Amino acid sequence: MTEQKATNITWHDAVISREDRERLLKQKGAVIWFTGLSGSGKSTLAHEVESRLHSQNHLTVVLDGDNIRHGLNKNLGFSPEDREENIRRIGEVARLFFDAGVIAMTAFISPYRKDRGKVRGLLPEGRFIEVFCACSLDVCEERDTKGLYKKARAGEIREFTGISAPYEEPSNPEIRVDTDRLSVGDCADAVIGYLRDQGFLKAS
Repeated sequence: MTEQKATNITWHDAVISREDRERLLKQKGAVIWFTGLSGSGKSTLAHEVESRLHSQNHLTVVLDGDNIRHGLNKNLGFSPEDREENIRRIGEVARLFFDAGVIAMTAFISPYRKDRGKVRGLLPEGRFIEVFCACSLDVCEERDTKGLYKKARAGEIREFTGISAPYEEPSNPEIRVDTDRLSVGDCADAVIGYLRDQGFLKAS
């Protein structure tokens, strides 16, 4: 799906640089990539972090897995090939927000290390922040806010991550939050603390 088909095209450099936009916004652009099993709290945490940053006058966006599949990726299923393309597309979208100086947060299961690694490779060193929402399968099943685990156990959903499809945990994430024992507030504190310590919340 990633074959270059268009020909006779030329890249046009922008007049306004990312650094110009970052100075205007008084922040550094970044992609914060929340990954974990369904029910691990990715979206909940991403929106909590966004709410706090917004209250501090920072420009953010959350790209949520289910929401993206209602539009941009509505033609993709959950086969390994479609999952790869799903992450490739969202990685490119996240990079566009990064180039605009925005702190872009993505909440996707993104089960494969190689796919997350490809997105990391799109960005300069240090600008891709992988957040592993570590949560046991048992707790995720207990939560089951969407009723998906129950359907997967009953065989109604094929290729469901954690049940009939694999999830590859990050080997060295920038941030690990144990969402099965920490509060949403504590997890958000960890993410925002990292951003502040690394200088993302002030102009470069």
